[in-house]
Amino acid sequence: MKVNTALQKMRNGEAAYGWSLGLGSVYVAEQMSRTGIDFCFIDTQHGSWGQESVGLALLAITAGGSVPMARVARNDYTLIGRMLDEGAMGIIIPMVDTPEQAKAAADACRVPPTGTRSWGWGGATRLGANYSEEINDQVFVGVQLESLLAVENAEAIMATPGVDGCWVGPADLALSIGIHPSQQFEDERHIRALEKVIEACNNTGKIPGFAAFTPKDAKARYEQGFRFLTAGSDSGFMVDGALDGMSLLGLR
Repeated sequence: MKVNTALQKMRNGEAAYGWSLGLGSVYVAEQMSRTGIDFCFIDTQHGSWGQESVGLALLAITAGGSVPMARVARNDYTLIGRMLDEGAMGIIIPMVDTPEQAKAAADACRVPPTGTRSWGWGGATRLGANYSEEINDQVFVGVQLESLLAVENAEAIMATPGVDGCWVGPADLALSIGIHPSQQFEDERHIRALEKVIEACNNTGKIPGFAAFTPKDAKARYEQGFRFLTAGSDSGFMVDGALDGMSLLGLR
């Protein structure tokens, strides 16, 4: 089947960079995928996606050459299974605070006997005739650590069988600590929390990830030790490009 080259890079200790897609546009998803980025990440928690557009976007990303990944809206067996059935090769599960929640997420992502994913898929058949035999090894299962409780449980969560890594949500993490997101990167409590997540991943042999908003931030987070990195979003690049154009026109 199609090789998850992003996961392959991360297993080798390299960074995998991705674009976050929230506009709900299949055309934009295809164009972003064609940039040569490691993965494209459909955000169905905060993005403007419907079930039909998600399936088409996963198809477009695969055709564009990037690894198709997605964040589900919550830690739900059916939502996770449907996303995989449509062809996602990476699943991010938000708000995972305990090892029990991590196990439920991992089990939903993997076919028996490794997990409890229901047998049957649609768009995922495009990934290869031997999909059922190889998907357990090719899917990236990332849980979001975005609360103080999750950080306290980080090593136990990361030690959960079937979990490949995490993706830190820095803003929600800051709020759970009692820090306004605008002050998160200057606050020692937030810095220590990120260090604890990296340490937990290193101790368990798992992949640390971070939701960076720009390529510059993503590179800095790589130097810090993170390996699964979103580096910008479709809406962010569109607005930044428009603002740059306004500046060149002398209108800003």
